[in-house]
Amino acid sequence: MAKWGEGDPRWIVEERADATNVNNWHWTERDATNWSSEKLKSLLVGLSVENEEGTCEITEVSKCDGEASINNRKGKLIFFYEWNLKATWTGKTKSGIKFKGSIEVPNLSDENDMEDLDISVSLNKDEPDTPLMKLMKTEGADKVREALGSYVGYLKTEFTAGMILPTANGMSKTQNTSQSKAKSDRTQISGPCNTTAPANTGVKIPTCKFNMKETFLTSPSELYRAFVNQEMVQAFTRCAATVEAERGGRFRLLDGNVYGEFIDLVPDEKIVMRWRFNNWPCEHYATISLTLVDRSSETALQAEFRGVPENEEERTKDGWKRYYFESIKMTFGFGARLY
Repeated sequence: MAKWGEGDPRWIVEERADATNVNNWHWTERDATNWSSEKLKSLLVGLSVENEEGTCEITEVSKCDGEASINNRKGKLIFFYEWNLKATWTGKTKSGIKFKGSIEVPNLSDENDMEDLDISVSLNKDEPDTPLMKLMKTEGADKVREALGSYVGYLKTEFTAGMILPTANGMSKTQNTSQSKAKSDRTQISGPCNTTAPANTGVKIPTCKFNMKETFLTSPSELYRAFVNQEMVQAFTRCAATVEAERGGRFRLLDGNVYGEFIDLVPDEKIVMRWRFNNWPCEHYATISLTLVDRSSETALQAEFRGVPENEEERTKDGWKRYYFESIKMTFGFGARLY
């Protein structure tokens, strides 16, 4: 991605303009390269897929070349990012045979839509053919695309916290009614971690991933509604809740002890969310994927948790078991059959 240099006359004009304006009204820039590199690695490492042939998992990001920045141009945020990525994946068949390969994404940038990404999956040299290649080229590539889409979303929301929108006279810009409401909503959901300082904390914490499975005696559509319908959420949590059932929509429940946002919603099939307890390290979210499988008279729920702080694993498991699964069954009668 080209950058203006000191010898470029456009750069000189901008520099002079900024020198005469308070708060860099004409152009302010925040470098998001280091934050983006860490975010991309955290989103990719640990991604796994499974079928009847075996399992595959991304174990390392071996190449993360590129840059990212956010520019505030007269109150408008402009995003620039360009990345060339390479990751290592390992596979293991049901019989215990192990394989190793790589995934390359050479064109993650602000100029390409997610569906236009080139995701190349290959086996390492001298590795024999395996059906796991098909798994990685289909479901594996889809998960990589989903994770990279999440990175772009986080760049435009999480990283931009604290970027001031100045006015021509150098004072903070007054939000209009809709902007003020949006800011108020974000503040409520962010809880005690909200801050006007840049969110580029760069703090690493040990995390874990795990899966949970549960069976509900209801249809996928009814179970899906239980998670995204505000009235139903309030019913099984027994307290006020805010639920915006749309991609990027926020949720807040259990008296503010839990909050986050929906990354993806596939009606009656899948829910992907950024989720956290309010006392987790500031701005740290787990990614939780709920997959609903129709089994005639019942629905199998497969829950995948990634990025949960290691010291919060048991608490998170217990919380989901008690306050989600068991409470939903008890409230709506989706539990065990009565003979």
